[in-house]
Amino acid sequence: MTKARTVFVCQNCGNESPKWLGRCPDCNQWNTYVERVLSPISAAKAKPIAQELSRVSIEGFPRLVLPFSEFNRVLGGGIVPGSLVLIGGDPGIGKSTLLLQVAGMVAQEGGEVLYVSGEESVPQIRLRAERLGLVGDRLYLLPETAVENILEYGQELLPQLMVIDSVQTVYLEGLASAAGSVGQLRECTLRLMQWAKSSGVSVLLVGHVTKDGTIAGPHVLEHIVDVVLYLEGERFSSFRLLRGVKNRFGSTNEVGIFEMRDRGLVEVDNPSQAFLSQRAESAIGSVIVPTLEGTRPLLVKIQALTSPTSFGFPRRTANGVDFNRLLLIAAVLNRRAGVPLSNQDIIVNVVGGIKISEPAADLGIALAIGSSFRGRRAKPNMVAIGEVGLSGELRAVSQLERRLAEAAKLGFDACLLPAAAQTGLPSLPIEPIAVSSLSQALKVALA
Repeated sequence: MTKARTVFVCQNCGNESPKWLGRCPDCNQWNTYVERVLSPISAAKAKPIAQELSRVSIEGFPRLVLPFSEFNRVLGGGIVPGSLVLIGGDPGIGKSTLLLQVAGMVAQEGGEVLYVSGEESVPQIRLRAERLGLVGDRLYLLPETAVENILEYGQELLPQLMVIDSVQTVYLEGLASAAGSVGQLRECTLRLMQWAKSSGVSVLLVGHVTKDGTIAGPHVLEHIVDVVLYLEGERFSSFRLLRGVKNRFGSTNEVGIFEMRDRGLVEVDNPSQAFLSQRAESAIGSVIVPTLEGTRPLLVKIQALTSPTSFGFPRRTANGVDFNRLLLIAAVLNRRAGVPLSNQDIIVNVVGGIKISEPAADLGIALAIGSSFRGRRAKPNMVAIGEVGLSGELRAVSQLERRLAEAAKLGFDACLLPAAAQTGLPSLPIEPIAVSSLSQALKVALA
């Protein structure tokens, strides 16, 4: 048997070194190396059999489709048997609530579910289940943190779904490091992945996140699992977005939109209407932008506020949009569109806790800033879409017809868009207002 040896492991990226280092050569972080004793772990492994691809049968291997269409959408149509799904999110965002609802739905459909909790007791989970209205038949609760015991019980029950809340609380007894450390996270996830593939049981993992919003632990954790999902949203807002970051069985461009209520997370059938339900048409510094979240068109309201700075340097605050993108748009407005913002504090906010990453919202952000600075409201019942270049030109965006069709459903009758976007397009559902530059767009929208 191999003797135990001592190594030093980076707690940020998982890099191993035979001696202590002040700075990790992989992630360049300081003072992240922790000593770890590697003990030999004996695990029984079945000898794999090579199979010819053309002879592999996928019959009897259907996805587990839940009566939760938004959850199915993000997963690509449902849960694949034997898959390992990792769900991360800020504390209190609703991860445990979402997975308990999913577990209850699977049990209600006739499948057995094993819910493993390392953070809550069984009575505490029962209290949450009663608040969510779950009966609990065929839903088994296991307060356990040792992976060996979890897999032993799972092998006896062989449920249709296993939920582990959370992966940072489980541990392997053969490792000397504490639960939640880099070594424990890696080995526990590998052991769960091997068991899920061999047994065909789908496993859902809850992962804690760090201050910068990434899942705690080494990045290799995200490479081991099949699907990585993030539950996003403002803690004091009722809306939640389930966003796919990695998916071996579907697209990563899909998002699911939920609303947190007394009885748990509820699907939002028409998210655009929900986000615009409290819209004031006469508000200054407010512009509606049709964005795309995956394949779904979504109308969001972008608000901006400019105010003369009281300090030596003006402040820029971005909530829901990329900060560097805000700096770019402010510089173009100042240099190319004649909007002097060098002595103005700028605050940009996306209503509803939505985060926009695509450059198609550039024109909407610029118009909201210009509207607030000049004290003029944008034209009512008009949406704006377009990417802003450094020279002040406007560039076309993709899937324009789907965006405008969603705007037409909600009663908007005009759209401010780049002139190049009309080339080769059929008749649009609403009136297009074509502009070629940002300065021209400000003149038209704020007239």
